[in-house]
Amino acid sequence: MATAQTTRHALTDEQVAAYQRDGYLHLRGVLDREEAAQLRRESHDLMERLGRRQSIDATWQSARSTTAQRETRLLHCHNAQFQSAAFSRLIVDPRLVDPVADLIGPNVQLHHTKLFVKPPEKGSPFPMHQDHPFFPHERHTMLAAIIHFDDAPLQKGCVRVVPGSHALGPLEHDPEGSFHLPLERYPVEDATPLVAEAGDMLLFSYLTIHGSGVNESSEARTTLLVQMRAPDDPPTIDTHRSRGQGMMLRGIDPNGKETGGIDT
Repeated sequence: MATAQTTRHALTDEQVAAYQRDGYLHLRGVLDREEAAQLRRESHDLMERLGRRQSIDATWQSARSTTAQRETRLLHCHNAQFQSAAFSRLIVDPRLVDPVADLIGPNVQLHHTKLFVKPPEKGSPFPMHQDHPFFPHERHTMLAAIIHFDDAPLQKGCVRVVPGSHALGPLEHDPEGSFHLPLERYPVEDATPLVAEAGDMLLFSYLTIHGSGVNESSEARTTLLVQMRAPDDPPTIDTHRSRGQGMMLRGIDPNGKETGGIDT
C-alpha cells in the first residue's frame, strides 16, 4: 500500500550556520495567522479553566524585586499537551521538529513544554539567564522552541537574547530563587530584542543567554515553549523530571529503554 509523502521542512545551510554562530534562529511564518489565532484561543481557554482551580502565576521572585514590577503576573501551564490535544498535535508537527532535527540530529525527544500568557499592562519579565542550570545535559543538545500565538512587539516584552553567548558555555547563576544571571551585569534592556509575529518560532540553545521585558501593551502575549534534546544526550543530574519527558517527537529513541519521569 502506498504511503503519503510528508513534506520535509528543512533549514538551509545558511540558517544552520547562523544558529551555530549566534545560538538562536528566528523562523518566520511557521504557522499561518489563522492557526496561531486558534491556538491563542485554546491557550486562553486553558488558562481560564486552570485559574478557577489553582494559582497559575509563575512570576520569578527576582522579577518582584522592584516596586515597579511587584504587581506583574505571568500565567503558566507546564506540559500543556496533557491539557489539550491541540498542543499534542503541535509538538509533533514537522514544521516544528524538522528544523530542530537539522540542528541536533534526526531523533528529537521531548523534555517538557510550558505555555505562557503575559497579561496586558502587567505581564511579568524574565531576568537574563541560561536554561542550562535547570537541567544540565552531557552534550548540550538541549534547545527550546518558542512558538508565538500572537504578535510580540517590544512593548509586549518580547524575547531578548545575547547573540553568540552560547559559546561562553555554562555560566554561574544566582542560586537563590530563580537562577538568573547578575542583574547589574546582564540587564534585559541591553539584550537584542527578537520582535516576532503570530506564527513565528524562535529556536535557541539552552546555553544562549535570554530573557524578556514587561508586557506594557494593552494585549496579552501568548507563547508555547517546547524544550527538546537528542535522546542520546543524558542529563548530568537527575532533576526537572516531568510527565511526558522522553516522548519521541521525531525519529526513534536509540537507547531502547524507559526514559520518562513523573509529574512535578
